[in-house]
Amino acid sequence: MTVPVRFAEKQHYVYAWDLLATARGIETWRWTLALVLRSWGVTEAAVEVARMGISELLANVVRHVDDPRCRLSAVLDGARVRVLVEDRSPCVPKFVEPAWDAEAGRGLWMLSAMCQDFGCEPETGGKTMWFSVPVNPAEDVA
Repeated sequence: MTVPVRFAEKQHYVYAWDLLATARGIETWRWTLALVLRSWGVTEAAVEVARMGISELLANVVRHVDDPRCRLSAVLDGARVRVLVEDRSPCVPKFVEPAWDAEAGRGLWMLSAMCQDFGCEPETGGKTMWFSVPVNPAEDVA
């Protein structure tokens, strides 16, 4: 289900989708997210980071969460886009730099390095993983 919402007074735009996370469906959501971000005028560089980020978050739901039902949201908030995945697992991942020869655990660490901001918020019955990217990374030189 797609739920488009517009809050004109603050220049916020929101899209949200309730979905079943599957390995085969990740590319569809990468494509869908890219279409939304491009319609908001987000640069291709930021779109590509968001595409990689959503791949990682949804792949983690597929791999580590027993219930594949989740919600994907994209929020345009001024000069940044925030992408969120709410799942039904209370397990909060650890954010540590992996060993140089680690075969797992690199995805979230790399995502946190590529994004403007990144985090996880525990909630009743699950958690929300999120990241944000600037609409125009060239302007985000603060």
